[in-house]
Amino acid sequence: MYREEIEAYMKAHTQEMVEDICELCRINSEKMPAEEDMPFGPGAAECLDAALDMAEGYGFEVQDYDGYVGCADFDSTLPKQLDILAHLDVVPAGEGWQETEPFQPLLKDGALYGRGTADDKGPAVAALYAMRAVKELGIPLKKNVRLIMGTDEECGSSDIRHYYAVEKEAPMTFSPDGQYPVVNVEKGRLEGHFTARFEASQALPKLVRLEAGTKVNVVPGKAKAVVEGVGFSLLEKTAATVKEETGIEFELVSKESICEITAVGAGAHAARPQEGNNAITGLLTLLCRLPLAACPQLECLKKVADLMPHGDVNGKALGVAMEDEVSGLLTLAFSMLTVDESGLDGQFDSRVPVCGNEENMLKVVREKMAAKGLTLHNDSMIPPHMVDGDSLFVKTLLRVYEDYTGREGKCLAIGGGTYVHNLKNGVAFGASMPDTDNRMHGADEFAIVEELVTSAKMFAQVIVDLCS
Repeated sequence: MYREEIEAYMKAHTQEMVEDICELCRINSEKMPAEEDMPFGPGAAECLDAALDMAEGYGFEVQDYDGYVGCADFDSTLPKQLDILAHLDVVPAGEGWQETEPFQPLLKDGALYGRGTADDKGPAVAALYAMRAVKELGIPLKKNVRLIMGTDEECGSSDIRHYYAVEKEAPMTFSPDGQYPVVNVEKGRLEGHFTARFEASQALPKLVRLEAGTKVNVVPGKAKAVVEGVGFSLLEKTAATVKEETGIEFELVSKESICEITAVGAGAHAARPQEGNNAITGLLTLLCRLPLAACPQLECLKKVADLMPHGDVNGKALGVAMEDEVSGLLTLAFSMLTVDESGLDGQFDSRVPVCGNEENMLKVVREKMAAKGLTLHNDSMIPPHMVDGDSLFVKTLLRVYEDYTGREGKCLAIGGGTYVHNLKNGVAFGASMPDTDNRMHGADEFAIVEELVTSAKMFAQVIVDLCS
């Protein structure tokens, strides 16, 4: 119902929609230091104001929640039904842009380049145009749709926590900040933090220090250690053997009795550790093979390596390997480690399938580590998230997707988390099409205009089908 009208409206308003996306994408809305009435800095505040002005200009009721979140309502006097949850903040511009400057959006060969075009300003404006189409076509609704625009999704989603501290979630919520068809399952997460203390030893040969990792959610591509008193030829020979076993390269720089070791693997997102080659676990494999003098530090290092050996990306050695049909295998990435003469501090990132919980995950890891003399500091984990794939809500999204794209509509499970992870009936619906790599978070991020228009059409149809 109303498909022809929606199609015609979007065709007539495509250029205007692109111009509105460009207006928002010209604003650098990276998180910046807070200022008065600007919790995430002036850039995010400017972008939120611009988006609210845009929505108000199209006849919608708007509301600003203390600079954290802005909302546009179709008709706030109607009962709550559907929330569309998008965000206006962006990751840092970064380097390596070639098509255009990050905040100078450029339309080229049907693709709109610029930071935020795909993540998530383009989809946010597509949602606004979906509401605008329903409004200007005079399609009657019996229930309200609200566009929620946040400003801190990329740095922890404190914006949305602020919003839901005062507002109740709608019966249905989708976020156009994921991928098509529908993401209805998101794995749980345990960002494990563990430490150990031990008596320092001056016995040689020894490990002087180890430093590795940049962020807990990144499989490290490099890891560095300094050893003292190990013969260089023996070190070279052992490194060659471990390289053959693990695929990790070792760069060795020797000066007198000190040698700096750099392990070089391949980085990856912690949600997909199998796509990388972990430099930390490779380096630990090498260190545990060297003839270092017996000491508490070395014993502790060996115990850590036993619990998270190289190549174990599913938590087998920790006793938490699990899998279910809905969300697949548990994954685990050992991502951060610092070791000195008297202590060790490490972190890992585990994505836990729907069958996982604190009893069979957190408790097991804590007990396994305690048995090795390690202290796990976590007292909770983020539980998995799942919305019934057979619900009216999800079936409506899938049907609309199939109707407008001609592709198969199916539910997806992901290891990452989205804006809707903590919402009872929240899913991700777009806006990335299958087989389109929008280079999100990278240089030359882009969105294909035709795909954004298709998203706007689908969003409009979903509003009609769920709210009229």
